[in-house]
Amino acid sequence: MRKRIINPVQQDSLHPEREWLDIEKTAIVEVTSEDAEYPIEAALLSDKVSGWRASDSGKQTIRLIFDHPQQLEWIKLGFEEFTVERTQEYVLRWSADNGQSYQEIVRQQWNFSPEGSTSQIEEYHVQLTSVTMLELIITPDIGERNRVASLKQLRLA
Repeated sequence: MRKRIINPVQQDSLHPEREWLDIEKTAIVEVTSEDAEYPIEAALLSDKVSGWRASDSGKQTIRLIFDHPQQLEWIKLGFEEFTVERTQEYVLRWSADNGQSYQEIVRQQWNFSPEGSTSQIEEYHVQLTSVTMLELIITPDIGERNRVASLKQLRLA
């Protein structure tokens, strides 16, 4: 048998750390509501870990309005739910004309369960140019129970 010993591939070299967009310097953020203990910047800034939580139940919108059109290649979303069972749906969409029209990137549902599935992390490889707005619409429970939306993290590159 012919064989060779090779150096193991470093996991970091397969997925190098992306240079995430500094949203604080490049966009205005609009949000339908926020809990004072969990403001939106806690989900958007890389040095924060607590995440955002709405102050009101029901469907919530997070909208990024860019100062200048952006080119986006990666979008990373993270959600966590440790306390209640629920089925969440979110829609991620973008606009190149300051919100006159939108194109959907993804619409997804996720079942959270405290005994099993407590977190969801999604990374989307996209080829978006001239993005003037990015909008995330979260329906925290499609079963229409009074649940509060939350977002652990949103990163763009």
